[in-house]
Amino acid sequence: MILRKSLTLVLLGVALGTALALASTRLVSSLLYGLDATNPFIYSAATLLLGAVAVLASYIPARRATKIDPLGALRYE
Repeated sequence: MILRKSLTLVLLGVALGTALALASTRLVSSLLYGLDATNPFIYSAATLLLGAVAVLASYIPARRATKIDPLGALRYE
């Protein structure tokens, strides 16, 4: 459940970020030297890297949450 919610947010963020990055290519193209503003390799590498970091950042707390006894957590509160 925790992973599903976080992966939904990750996919939404990656989709919006990619769309905004593609929309701002005119602004960015003047700042890039030796690269095309719509280079598919750069977009896919950035998407994969950010997605992997986000999945790892949500997987570690989710795994830790599965090891806690629910009754013990409720009694502690």
